[in-house]
Amino acid sequence: MKHLALFVLLAGFSAAAPALAQYVKGNEAVRFGRPETPPLLKSMSRMPACAADAGCHAGPWHMVETADGLRECTEPTARPGTCRPSSYGSRKLARLWVVKRGTTWQWCQYPDMGSRCVDMHARPPANLLVAVVQ
Repeated sequence: MKHLALFVLLAGFSAAAPALAQYVKGNEAVRFGRPETPPLLKSMSRMPACAADAGCHAGPWHMVETADGLRECTEPTARPGTCRPSSYGSRKLARLWVVKRGTTWQWCQYPDMGSRCVDMHARPPANLLVAVVQ
């Protein structure tokens, strides 16, 4: 009976534990423990960053794996101040998933490398991707 009570107690704790954050299986940016983020382009370094809480962001949110976990960012490079904690699963937003495949940084429509993905650094229209509300 004592063991049964311990089992029920432990089962209750595991049920109350938060679910693991969503991630993209196969994203090579997180292969070695410390996530890698896309490099800042020269054209972006001249532009002021849109802070995640400033209300200046009109496009899709970029879902980026960072050292702080999965974040929603106003830009794919995840500059300081441009990201906030992920609300994936609890809030519907237009999202693009930032992943790395080999040496190429890509945007994917879903958190799945098998979904439609395009090279972030390709010239338009090759890099155009429709964000999906999810």
